[in-house]
Amino acid sequence: MNPVQQNHYDVLVIGGGPAGTTIASLLAEKGRSVCLLEKAHHPRFHIGESLLPMNLPILKKLGVLDQVDAIGIKKYAAEFNSTDTLLAQDTFYFAKATTPGHPFAYQVRRSEFDEILFKNCKKKGVVAIEGMTVIGTDLKDSVKKIHAQDEQGKRHEFSARYLIDASGRDTVLAQQLNSKHKNPKHKMAAIYGHFNNVERRTGKDAGNISIYWFKHGWIWLIPLKDGITSIGCVCWPDYLKSRTMPLAEFLQQTLELIPEVRERIRHAQLEGKAQATGNYSYQSNTMSGDGFLLIGDAYAFVDPVFSSGVYLAMQSATKGADLVDQLLENNTPHKSLISQFESSVAEEINAFCWFIYRFNSPALHKLLMSSDEAAQHPIKQKLKSAVISVLAGDAYNNTKIRLPLRAFKFLYLINKLAEFKKNHAFNHFRKQQNQT
Repeated sequence: MNPVQQNHYDVLVIGGGPAGTTIASLLAEKGRSVCLLEKAHHPRFHIGESLLPMNLPILKKLGVLDQVDAIGIKKYAAEFNSTDTLLAQDTFYFAKATTPGHPFAYQVRRSEFDEILFKNCKKKGVVAIEGMTVIGTDLKDSVKKIHAQDEQGKRHEFSARYLIDASGRDTVLAQQLNSKHKNPKHKMAAIYGHFNNVERRTGKDAGNISIYWFKHGWIWLIPLKDGITSIGCVCWPDYLKSRTMPLAEFLQQTLELIPEVRERIRHAQLEGKAQATGNYSYQSNTMSGDGFLLIGDAYAFVDPVFSSGVYLAMQSATKGADLVDQLLENNTPHKSLISQFESSVAEEINAFCWFIYRFNSPALHKLLMSSDEAAQHPIKQKLKSAVISVLAGDAYNNTKIRLPLRAFKFLYLINKLAEFKKNHAFNHFRKQQNQT
């Protein structure tokens, strides 16, 4: 039997991605002893390169904003494209959000971005260990334990007063607690890769994300600073099951279904391998318990159409750091604090999910692509500004957007009723796909 090494801390964090490094850094700043375990080594590939404007205050709080600026390309807007509406393209500029002050975000290579955050948490005093795979946890006692194994096969035991799962899609605690379930409202999967020589927009729009609707789902194009473009297709299960060729060839064939995308990638080449991610959307029934917390993708993962993943992870980590610090300070569970935290996380996720669940529906598709600004009424501009605020990550506790969002959702219902047969057919199709 391999020897076991024991280590004790105030807080143990599983996972060295944006959620884990953020909460570890902030807790270390509060004077807590923190140990973070990451199974891989930085830099490592990760999809999800598009940040939101509301990521920037968090990056500033962590002290890494200048470093991210050095590796990123500025993203001033999200651009939507359609071949099924009168308006073929509409661009949602963050500067036109209801609350000004955050007019851009960044597109980043996640390998570089995550490494910056990982090195930063070590700089702040976190004991951050790479190449350490968690193989089990003990949650029953007041002292929480992690059993892990390093790359040489040596077993280690770590203990702490509090345990945080930020393991991303590995969902370590949700798997152990048997609390993870697929999202019944949204069952899609993705194929993606990095390409060179992809045609970009010009000027200030060069860093914008481009999103295209097509009959099998939607497609993203995310320009990165080094000339690479991240391209992916989020598709319905039946379409992905139709693949009879290698993944890279299937990805290329899928992209060429849209004429403008086909034109933008006419000189492009795939760098590295095409990849696929299944079982796309999920959530844990449990967000917290006695002495433990799930944050970021370890708790829930939603469709990335609005680039919400990194923001939601880092935002829940920021709030989670305050929560855990207060719980450790008082050394007793405070149900009201935990309830407030869980409600705030759920509210932010739900703000995106309302749009995500309806994104491919004819009613929302038409509504998003009907904002020709040159001939638009001021009230419609307010509605669009409210939607932009959600896309920017500024939805939680933003009282300015509540009434406009209600009006927007009312217009969605009107659109849905106006073309009842088309929307009813889509809802029937989506239910079939979610049962596949």
